[in-house]
Amino acid sequence: MAPKDDDKPVELMAETETKKSNDGKNKKDKSSKKKNNKSDDIIDDENAMSEEDRELKERLETCVSTLINESSEASVTTPIRSKALDVIVNELRSATSSMTSVPKPLKFLRPKFDVLKEYYGSVVGDLKGDKELLFLRARLGDVLAVLAMTLGKHEERESLQFKLKGSADFELLATLGDTASAAESNLGAWGHEFVRSLAGEIGQEYNARVITGSDPEEDEPFKDLLGMVDVIVPFNVSHHAEAEAVDLLIEVQRLSKILELDSIDEGNYRRVCMYLIKTADFMSDPDDYAEVLESAYQLFIKQKQYFDALRVALRTGNDEAIPSLLSQCSDDGDKLMKKQMCLLLARQRVNFEVEDDDDEEELNELIGNEKLSEEFLKVAQDLDVMDPKTPEDIYKSHLAETGGFSRRRDAGGAVVDSARANLASTYVNAFVNAGFGQDKLMTPDNEWLYKNKDHGMMAASASLGLIQLWNVEEGLAQIDKFLYSSEEYVKAGAALAVGILSSGVRNDADPTLALLDEHINGDSHIMKCAACTGLGIAYAGSAREDVMELLLPIVEQENSGPTTMLEVSLAGLALGMIYVGKCDDTVGGTIVQRLMEASDEELDHSHTKFLCLGLGLLFLGRMEKAEAMIEALRTIEHKISKFAAVVLETCAYAGSGNVLKVQEMLHQCAEHLEEDAEHQMAAVIGIGLITMGEEVGSEMAIRSFEHLLHYCELPVKRAVPLALGVLNISNSDFTVIDQLSRMSHDPDAEISQNAILAMGLTSAGTNNSRVAGLLRQLSEFYSKEAGHVFCVRIAQAMLHMGKGLMTLNPMHSDRMITSGPALGGVLTLLYSCIDLKSTLLDKTHYLLYYLTCAMNPRMLITVNEDMSWRPVTVRVGMAVETVGQAGKPKTITGFQTHTTPVLISSKERAELGTEEVLSVSSVLEGIVILKDNPDYEAPESDK
Repeated sequence: MAPKDDDKPVELMAETETKKSNDGKNKKDKSSKKKNNKSDDIIDDENAMSEEDRELKERLETCVSTLINESSEASVTTPIRSKALDVIVNELRSATSSMTSVPKPLKFLRPKFDVLKEYYGSVVGDLKGDKELLFLRARLGDVLAVLAMTLGKHEERESLQFKLKGSADFELLATLGDTASAAESNLGAWGHEFVRSLAGEIGQEYNARVITGSDPEEDEPFKDLLGMVDVIVPFNVSHHAEAEAVDLLIEVQRLSKILELDSIDEGNYRRVCMYLIKTADFMSDPDDYAEVLESAYQLFIKQKQYFDALRVALRTGNDEAIPSLLSQCSDDGDKLMKKQMCLLLARQRVNFEVEDDDDEEELNELIGNEKLSEEFLKVAQDLDVMDPKTPEDIYKSHLAETGGFSRRRDAGGAVVDSARANLASTYVNAFVNAGFGQDKLMTPDNEWLYKNKDHGMMAASASLGLIQLWNVEEGLAQIDKFLYSSEEYVKAGAALAVGILSSGVRNDADPTLALLDEHINGDSHIMKCAACTGLGIAYAGSAREDVMELLLPIVEQENSGPTTMLEVSLAGLALGMIYVGKCDDTVGGTIVQRLMEASDEELDHSHTKFLCLGLGLLFLGRMEKAEAMIEALRTIEHKISKFAAVVLETCAYAGSGNVLKVQEMLHQCAEHLEEDAEHQMAAVIGIGLITMGEEVGSEMAIRSFEHLLHYCELPVKRAVPLALGVLNISNSDFTVIDQLSRMSHDPDAEISQNAILAMGLTSAGTNNSRVAGLLRQLSEFYSKEAGHVFCVRIAQAMLHMGKGLMTLNPMHSDRMITSGPALGGVLTLLYSCIDLKSTLLDKTHYLLYYLTCAMNPRMLITVNEDMSWRPVTVRVGMAVETVGQAGKPKTITGFQTHTTPVLISSKERAELGTEEVLSVSSVLEGIVILKDNPDYEAPESDK
């Protein structure tokens, strides 16, 4: 029988009742405790403290009561108070030097903060006669500043106010001759966290004073703050916190002070400069932008790093600095650095001539890219890709599931040659074999030339220039015979080929100008068009006046014929390319004048947009310098004025990442327009153009494009793929390719055509197999659509450009500098896509050749001092952003080790894999000169 336990449940119930009442009491006690005793919350319970902590707490409390003389004892004199304060100061300093958690002394002193503040307030008056009390007040000010860091009212900036009062007292001590006491005001002794907190409050205080009416140009209203800045900045720089030092100086608008610092030396100048250059991306004000880059430029010169100084000068478009940098380099006797600088100028296509120098001939040869073809072909031989490729090798139509477009299964079995298909093959052949000097269509005989007609013939003979790219001597010999052809179009193509051939290459004989001069002034319309385009490609970025004088009369001509506006527009575009980013008044004034005087019929011409682009290129990347021109364009009473203003503004802020301009462009797209919306298309391309090269901005732009695709009208949607293309030139990013692939099947023909061409642009020169597969599928999918197939072929031509040895990316030197001619060439393609039917799919497909200006080998070659090859091991991997990070983080990730020469894609970076040599250039791209490392010691096994 089970035992009785009837009384158990009663007990339990009684227990729960008492528990509930106890819980209720506890809750009340807790809330009353919270209200009555906040300080008890902060300090751990007495029992939970270790013996050591309890002792420290009691010691600090005793010191505080002695300092404020709680019992009002007469025996507590100033020296005794100072001793008590000494103990507090030493405990705080030793605890706050490295703060990983809240230091114990700070914890125990928190309840005493108000008492100490009260006592500090009582020590008033002029204490000049009492040095001891003055010293006591100064040090107590410091202690309160440290406590206020966590306890003070943030909006009142108490920490800073106490520190400023303390500093004033220390200064007074110094004037009274007590230097030993004044030396106690050392900021750094309180630790980094305090300095960081103080710097933040200085910035807020500075802004508050500017708002209340102080003039930021004058030092007097900010004298106390700037005194503190002069202490904090050197402290930060010497303690590897360069980024914080720069931030503080930018905050108080005194960045020029960084040039006066002695603490910047060869050990840390690069960190400071790289941080300054990266910060420039986030400066919306053009003056601040210029000041930040100018500071980096001056620091590089101070450290005799002329190559890096030149990179900054090219970034700001300061071509005037080039001669002085080269002469300073000569004064230091650094010939290798000078050669490396010339190679950088060549990559940027700067038309500069070295004079009065012992090696001027060799240096001018380097700047003129005269050996570029030779080096490129050596790399091609090294990588074993010299064999010419046919268009069929690219199309791979044997892999197609259906016969496709290029191999029709007609009943008779005869292959029908389509003019459009042959034209496409011409371009594919030209781009794939670009720079190799041999192919299987054009160089063996003239048969292919006559398989085309009219403009097709012109494209075919012009393709010779691209095949012989950069090799002026041999190329001219091959093209020469076509210049005297009886066929007008063949002759025009040959004239264009001469221009393409010498793109970015300077030749003493200057054959392009000599050969095209007569055609510019001739009567033949097609010859004029070809000559204008040829000059634009050959002299892009050179700013040559003699070429300008040839082209200006064509822009100014007034005969109103259907062909006139085409000539005017092509000449305007060529001038824009030649003076890219130079803000030339003559060219700008002439183009604006022509637009103002043109009739409505002329402004409606499909190619007038290229005249607007020419004007935009003139101010490429020059920001506020385009303001006057934009105002002038707004006076034109035609829809083109909106388009021209948007093109000019977006070109002016290209690559600046300016958020305000991006917002303006998004605002343009918000209007729902079915017609006359070309300015909206330009605005969408502009968003990509402004944010290119700045990663955060690029990501945000891509997100904005998603919204545009969802909510905007067709014209805006048509431009989205082009904007995606400009954001990822020669950088086949997986997600972007995916998005473009979806858009390439859009029911709207123009969206799909633009998406196809954008796929070519994003993968240009990469040989990306995934894109190649997608394009092959598209050629089948659109096998009945001639326009689409042509776009697919051009995209394939770009993908396999230079057999994968070239890039179209205008950004180089570790994505720091944007090449004007390269970006101009890409923009010409993009603006052609705004109206494909009347440009690439009509008779001006030869505008594709403007891409030549953007084509550059994507190789890394290491050479000796005499420019002979020197193969070394290099590590190539994805570039990692290390600016502003602590220590020496790795600059690349997922690297592979290769022996030079090696190919580098747009998001990759290379570094030397051996300590045996040093590179003269700080960036391993293009041709890099090496020198032996004097400090290198070979491992024992090698000896």
